[in-house]
Amino acid sequence: MLDVFIALLLAHVIADFLAQPDVMIRRKAEPAILLLHIAIVFALSWAALGGDWRLALAVAGAHLLIDAIKTWAVPEPWRDTLPAFMGDQAAHIATLIAAAILVPSAVSAGLWADHVETLRAPVILMSGAIVSIWAGGYAVGLLMRPYLVQFGAEDGGPGAEGLDNAGRIIGKLERGLIFLFICVGQTAATGFLIAAKSVLRFDTASKGQKAGEYVIIGTLASFGWGLASGYATLSLLEIATAIP
Repeated sequence: MLDVFIALLLAHVIADFLAQPDVMIRRKAEPAILLLHIAIVFALSWAALGGDWRLALAVAGAHLLIDAIKTWAVPEPWRDTLPAFMGDQAAHIATLIAAAILVPSAVSAGLWADHVETLRAPVILMSGAIVSIWAGGYAVGLLMRPYLVQFGAEDGGPGAEGLDNAGRIIGKLERGLIFLFICVGQTAATGFLIAAKSVLRFDTASKGQKAGEYVIIGTLASFGWGLASGYATLSLLEIATAIP
């Protein structure tokens, strides 16, 4: 059952965070774009399961229903918010758990049957890294969006004179490093990373109270997401290694 879940989890995070660029997210209300996304979900789920197209189709159908509800039923002011994102992802994860419970033998009967034990750890680590680096960037971006409206770069706020997308890249790098530190057992190195970023961001934070608060909120949110995803990955690894 766990093997089915982690296989579908990898397919899901790739489909939602690596194979779904910003332009696709912005145009998701267009039926053709939504169906393209669902086709990607189906193809990745089918590949991850090793050929069980029926379960992959069921997962893709559930994904379609959840995305359709978020796209057309959730009011626009709430659609692109952190609670909506977290609720959407929770619903997707629930469907993956249900799929694993209903068809626990999907992976063991598929193409990857002879490599299940070997693939467990890499699949979990890949999923954790994607959640930490890319999903974390999207979540933190949604959290910070209201503050950008109040104190945006166009008004001289944080990042007004910075490089394009530099904040996103910095966030991905810091969450990636945190994830790596946790996975290799060097949690203490996270503290040095926080200190280093504090020094490097001192000039931005010193521009005023709003700038300082903006930097602190974004940094703590990014570090918190990286820590949470890292420890969640380790917990799932411990569970997986306990299975013969």
